Amino acid sequence: MDLGEGLRQALAKLQKASIIDAKTIKEFNKDLQKSLLSADVEVSLVFELTKRIEDKALKSKPPAGVAPRDYITNIVYEELIALVGKSYEPKFGKKRILLMGLYGSGKTTTAAKLAKYYQDRGLSAGVICCDVSRPAAYEQLETLAKQANVSFFGKKGSKEAASIVKEGMDALKDKQIIICDTSGRSGLDAALIDELKKVAAVFKPDDSILVINADIGQVAGRQATEFNKAVRISGVVVTKMDGSGKGGGALSATNAAKAQVMFVGVGEKLSNIEPYNSEKFIGGLLGIPDIGGLVANVQNAIKEAQINPEDMEIERLNFNTFYSQLKAMGKMGPLKNVFGMMGAPDMPKDVIEKGEEKLEKYKSIIGSMTSEERDDDKIVHNPSRIKRIAKGSGRTEKEVHELLSDFNKMKKMFGMVKNDRGLRKRFSKFMQ
Repeated sequence: MDLGEGLRQALAKLQKASIIDAKTIKEFNKDLQKSLLSADVEVSLVFELTKRIEDKALKSKPPAGVAPRDYITNIVYEELIALVGKSYEPKFGKKRILLMGLYGSGKTTTAAKLAKYYQDRGLSAGVICCDVSRPAAYEQLETLAKQANVSFFGKKGSKEAASIVKEGMDALKDKQIIICDTSGRSGLDAALIDELKKVAAVFKPDDSILVINADIGQVAGRQATEFNKAVRISGVVVTKMDGSGKGGGALSATNAAKAQVMFVGVGEKLSNIEPYNSEKFIGGLLGIPDIGGLVANVQNAIKEAQINPEDMEIERLNFNTFYSQLKAMGKMGPLKNVFGMMGAPDMPKDVIEKGEEKLEKYKSIIGSMTSEERDDDKIVHNPSRIKRIAKGSGRTEKEVHELLSDFNKMKKMFGMVKNDRGLRKRFSKFMQ
């Protein structure tokens, strides 16, 4: 059971309790402690948190008109936000960013992600490869920079990190955002500290950021403390937050170490990085819908899939527009994340897997249709066409019939939307 599921189950049990008294609160806190400890949150932090929740729940009264259960849920929400630290709002302007981290932290990928993040928001960006210890670091960052469409500088084979950064700054002097990717180690040793200090002396970073993998859990706090003592850090980027069961432990530990979490990596794609938002993180764990995130995700997906928003208009629903929608869905990332943003994080695994399988199946079937068939779904019902489409897509005729059935259901639904002017207006605004 992951942290979010445990928290939601504990709160659901609290909501069902007939009486909210000291015994109910203590039982709730036990469930909460189990969930947090399983997510590798430090023991002392867990007990401090649950003690505060118990004190507030039993020693204060809900405001007029607020049910005790809702009042306690809000206390839990606020205390969990305090546990994982305040949100971060990036400033958009010219800056130099120095990235540090140990092996396996995701530092090089983060360099490209951050460069793309700022460039997508109107700031020209470039990356410098100063990782002189890891084989293939140069090739990896060069490839990622091309994928992100940002500038790259490095000196293949050179072992002088400070010299590389000096030349890189000259080469990228016209860029507003310059990100330096440094060497890693299996541990923070004297050689790494010396190298980082030399690079920092030349680079003069505005932000010195430690990159940490969420999988290390509460060890993140010790790493942040050690790096801060050695070379001073501005904050932390936590990677792999989408797939780690120890993300809560990593966030709470860095907060306890007084290190600001600045960004989080939420997927493998270069666009999957975002400023850290503690309310959004805790809201996601508790099953609170993230409508703003969902809208942004849809817009990014449409952009990445290179779809003209006009092609998504409800007036023109055919297999072309349906295919565009399927492409956009594929760019939104795992369906589990999409359902989470919709406030349905506990959607059964088999439903999600079947949904993802169906998306891929339908894309391949539509890909085997002619332009005429995509434009006019009525002619696809011809048995000979169904047979040809099935053969061309490597699917069965039954699966083609399944697509046609689902498509017809969608057409009926869109017909209802078309006749509802208010809903239609909101839909068009949303897609734009």
